[in-house]
Amino acid sequence: MKQEDVKQGNSIVLPNDIATIPQLSEFVETTCETAGVDDMAMTMSLNLALEEAVVNVMDYAYPAGTKGEVTIEAFDEGTCLKFVISDHGTPFDPTQKADIDTTLPAEKRSIGGLGIHLVRQIMDTVSYCYVDGQNILTLIKKK
Repeated sequence: MKQEDVKQGNSIVLPNDIATIPQLSEFVETTCETAGVDDMAMTMSLNLALEEAVVNVMDYAYPAGTKGEVTIEAFDEGTCLKFVISDHGTPFDPTQKADIDTTLPAEKRSIGGLGIHLVRQIMDTVSYCYVDGQNILTLIKKK
């Protein structure tokens, strides 16, 4: 991957390639630092939530072998941080995924769903909409 494939600022645009996840981590850390989040555990949790959500887009939004992009925007809204993840891939609303039963042993659970479960546990608000051919997942965390 070439550096010019990654655009960064208040937002970062990544190709649908999980090799770019380190740039996402750097983006989240910089966002937290700039927003005055000095709780390293919170920064790590946000990193995990964003990574789960973005990797799901990279893995499932575009048909195998198709190039696509994922845009992650960050907003410091004073009392909270808002991250907006958008892509032009296959429409999919992760908020409609049923909660998983974490009390069941692993072998009795259905496959999948753990990523969105983690995102729901970490973030205060998780919402989805599909507008003008674009998936838009909004994640909000109180500071």
